[in-house]
Amino acid sequence: MECTNSRVNQFVAESAELLQPKNIVWIDGSEAQLEALREEAVSTGEIVRLNQEKLPNCYYHRTAVNDVARVEARTFICSGTKENAGATNNWMAPAEAYAMTDEIMAGSMQDHTMYVIPFSMGVVGSPFSKVGIEITDSIYVVLNMAIMTRVGEKVLAALGDSDDFVRGLHSKCELDEEKRYILQFPEDNAIRSCNSGYGGNVLLGKKCFALRIASYQGWKEGWMAEHMLILGVENPQGETKYIAAAFPSACGKTNLAMLIPPEGYRAKGYKVWTVGDDIAWIRIGKDGRFYAQNPEAGFFGVAPGTNEKSNPNALACTREGTIFTNVVLKKDGTVWWEGLDKNPPHGVENWKGEPWNPDDGSKGAHPNSRFTAPARNCPCISPEWENPNGVPLSAIVFGGRRAKTAPLVYQSRDWEHGVFVGSIMASETTAAASGAVGVVRRDPMAMLPFCGYNMGDYFQHWLDMGKKTDADKLPKIFNVNWFRLDDEGHFLWPGFGDNFRVLEWILKRCAGEVDAQETAIGYVPYAEDINLEGLDYTISEGHKFGIEDLKSILTVEAPYWLEDIKSIREFYAKIGEAMPKELLAEVEAMEQRLKA
Repeated sequence: MECTNSRVNQFVAESAELLQPKNIVWIDGSEAQLEALREEAVSTGEIVRLNQEKLPNCYYHRTAVNDVARVEARTFICSGTKENAGATNNWMAPAEAYAMTDEIMAGSMQDHTMYVIPFSMGVVGSPFSKVGIEITDSIYVVLNMAIMTRVGEKVLAALGDSDDFVRGLHSKCELDEEKRYILQFPEDNAIRSCNSGYGGNVLLGKKCFALRIASYQGWKEGWMAEHMLILGVENPQGETKYIAAAFPSACGKTNLAMLIPPEGYRAKGYKVWTVGDDIAWIRIGKDGRFYAQNPEAGFFGVAPGTNEKSNPNALACTREGTIFTNVVLKKDGTVWWEGLDKNPPHGVENWKGEPWNPDDGSKGAHPNSRFTAPARNCPCISPEWENPNGVPLSAIVFGGRRAKTAPLVYQSRDWEHGVFVGSIMASETTAAASGAVGVVRRDPMAMLPFCGYNMGDYFQHWLDMGKKTDADKLPKIFNVNWFRLDDEGHFLWPGFGDNFRVLEWILKRCAGEVDAQETAIGYVPYAEDINLEGLDYTISEGHKFGIEDLKSILTVEAPYWLEDIKSIREFYAKIGEAMPKELLAEVEAMEQRLKA
């Protein structure tokens, strides 16, 4: 494969000079080349071929035991000044970061092949898309990137002679956790990752590019890169409205992205379509509306807890062309993980490759074990998921896990107030047995670990985006909380497919079809406007969910919110000088309304 882009060639040549590989292979995106790489990785034990009858074209991989998750403490934003990175990011001066990783990576590929992966985030050639070049010494990375992004010659053809590409450099080195670094250089369009082989640290198109680098690009170029799912709700008349939604981890994001409506809705012809489960790039269209595209081509999902009940669509995605990482490997060449079913296998290998039996007290699969599956496998993948112009957003939804504070759903007053709602997003640890409220963790827009620049400037960018179009063309902004608890620690809302009932109300609000009651925090539904028909949920023994329970989880209790304001102010103070005055004013105004 020949590359005619001189800047790409220069980046590859400089990387080869540093890494000293024994040879260089360009990834052309052909199935023949990928199949040859799979064969090679199977022969060296880097991956294991699974049962091809039961799991066609599926493979298994184990990471090093010390290398099983993203490493936030070793992830740095290397911008020109510390202020540009802001108080919520780890910062390292670019010169120091380059020098340090030059030393760590020097000669690290002497016995390895250096793979050059041209990849596109977004549909190749789309107005949304951005190109990256990832250099790696891992076939596992190549095969994952071929699922998660679009790779090969067509990407170089779309790039042409442009310099607008992200330079990604990854080397496994010695997998030394003391020398493991994930470095983003937003001002240089560059990423460096060393001493890791785990997905989120080494699939550089994922969080490193699609969020940390792209959020900075969006700030400079007038668009947004957000940690959001995108879904479409189709009504019985065949009209589809689109929602983007941001949730911190462990709040059911993938389950919502692939939601199956309750049976009564399905019978009437309602459908939910998945556009993306993790990342949304958002631009303003020619008509002034916000359009979103999923820049990824696959799902990098957490395996434990994924099952036929919790997320049948995610499970269906994994049945072909999938790479499983750090799950249980069964003797028949299939896989298992905790929560898949109630029949844990015996006489198998755990995620470390050790003999494992379920009664020995340990987990068979790592809690962060993963599957990398092609998006096209998803039974509910949207017909519009690869629309080069994205899909128009009617609503943006923020969410968190709060035991008492946030109601089931509320709507912001306007765009500015909606940005405030996103900026105070939080989840808390709950001691379920006592219903005790734990530690509140702020995660604005679910972007705290992924924003590539100062969080205060990020909030200002959100405010500015709202001024670029007419107010009536902006998506309406909502907040949801599926996790309200009673005093005994029982969940008061059924969640899962029944969350569709809340999405229906949200879209009715966007269309002006239902009224809402104004409260100190925003607009809350009248309980009668959320459809409970066919809902069958037992909160606790002898207590079935009813309209009074719905009313209770739609209440706004001022004491909890006044307590929360202290934590909001502490978080805003941490961000410091860059904090937009409009959001500081929103806190004051909310406090006055709550006291009134």
